[in-house]
Parts: sequence; C-alpha cells; structure tokens
Amino acid sequence: MKIVLVGQGPFGEKVLRSLVENGEKVVGVFCPPDRRGEPLREAAEQAGVLFFRPSRMKNPEVYEAYLKLEPDLVILAFVTDIIPERLLDLPSIGTICYHPSLLPRHRGASAINWAIIMGETRTGLTILWADKGIDTGPILLQKEVEIGPHDTAGTLYFNTLFPLGVHAIMEAVELIEKGRAPRIPQDDSKATYEPPCDDRVARIDFGRPARDVYNLIRGCDPQPGAYTTFKGKKTRFYEAMLIPESTGRALGEIISIEESGLRVALKDGVIQIGRLRTEKGEKVGPIEFAKLTDLRAGDRFGE
Repeated sequence: MKIVLVGQGPFGEKVLRSLVENGEKVVGVFCPPDRRGEPLREAAEQAGVLFFRPSRMKNPEVYEAYLKLEPDLVILAFVTDIIPERLLDLPSIGTICYHPSLLPRHRGASAINWAIIMGETRTGLTILWADKGIDTGPILLQKEVEIGPHDTAGTLYFNTLFPLGVHAIMEAVELIEKGRAPRIPQDDSKATYEPPCDDRVARIDFGRPARDVYNLIRGCDPQPGAYTTFKGKKTRFYEAMLIPESTGRALGEIISIEESGLRVALKDGVIQIGRLRTEKGEKVGPIEFAKLTDLRAGDRFGE
C-alpha cells in the first residue's frame, strides 16, 4: 500500500517516523514551506522519502505530483490548509484525517480549545475519512480521554492527544490494510462547529462566573492567550489557578503580587495567574511583570 503523508510540525514528523518504523511504504510527503514544515521535511530527508513543499495544496503541481505518486492512501496529520476535493478522491483507498475531538462534536480548527473553554471533562480524537466538508466525513475510529481540572489546551494536546493520535493513525492504517476499517456516518444532528479560537473570543470578562473565566484562560493557553488590558495595552494570562473564595473586591482588581502568582478578584472567586505577557513581550512571572508595567496591588485589569 503506497502512502502519501500531508502534515506539519512535530505531529507530522512523529507520524512519518512511526510509519517508516512500521515498515509502511511512504512514497511522498507534503508540508508547508515555512517553519511549520521543517520537522517533517527533516524526517523525510532522513528516511529517504520524496518531499514537496507547496505554498498551497490547491496548486496545480500538487495534483500532478499526486498523479505520479499514485497513492493508495493519503494521511492528513495536522493539516491547516484546505485540501481540494479532487485530491481527496485521487487515492484508490481514500484519505484519512486526524481530528482532536469526538466528532461530530467540535468540528473546526480549535476543537481542543473549545472543549476546555466550555468546561467539558471528556474529549478525545477521531480518525475520519476526509470528504469535502469541514470534519464531516465518516468515522474510522475514535479514542476518548479525560480533561483534567488543571489541563490547558497545551497540556491536553502534548501530553495526551498528540501521542494517542499517532498511535490511532497507526491503528487506522493497520485496519485499512486488513480490510477492516469502518466508515461510520456522523450524526449531523449532534454536530457543533465553533470559530477559530483567536482574539475575537479570547477577551476576559471579569463579570463572568469565576469558573468560566478559568476555563477561558485554560482553553487559550498557550494560544492565543486569554487577554485583558492594563493601561490600555493587552495583557495575556497563562498558568491559571482557580481559588474559590469571595473577596468583596472590585472585578479585575489585583489582590496581591507574589512570585507564586498574581491574584485577581472575580465575581465569585479569585484567579491566580502564574505567567503574564504584554502584547510584544515574553511570558514572565508576576514580580517581573509588575516591574515592567508598574502594576501594583489595588490596580485593576480591564479599565
């Protein structure tokens, strides 16, 4: 079975290395021309696999390369580009795709973020047969996992959904080779689709319940970083802890600034922030942030 891999980042790299270690016949790799594609390019070079770095997968040369490679199966391993329908239909077996949610829930580009933002305690991953819709294709297999109370989007992905996703792709390939890979239609009546998790949704409203604020910060950590303002400039919060205590302080007021965390008053609790970042700065601890911005206890975020 001739396999083409399309991907990027450490995930795409790990999938390629796993395929090669398993003795699979990878005939070509496609990855972006920028730094996102570097890990996969390096892995392809080391494995002696032909690689391509198109600016867009819709470019005509990509289709021509597919025709020459004659793939039986295409694997999409962390792909942010749009794959044209004619590419999806070209491999003789089909195209499978990794998606970090239990489809049909959380279709879209920010599935991990939204599961945490919405306060869910379970999520998972899906290997699906890609079609022309956005995460709408038939399901090949799924794996369910727990979202820990202190998980962020970063920890949930790197500690759980990344390694489990690599194993799930290998399992899917094995099922396909054995002729046992199902194509289970999704129940569209249960589908949800959320927009990309960017600054349009990442602004902190200190008037919201403390749990909602906490979940937003976790869901936006490390990207894009839930934010508020201080002295008119964006300030992003990371490494949050929720403290269920009432203070009687104004919403967004800084209660204390310590090395262990900066504490901020909420509607029905306190949020402790371990790291902060200004719009153009690096993530720093509370003490250093206070020195950089002249922030003091009693000041307020969001004014």
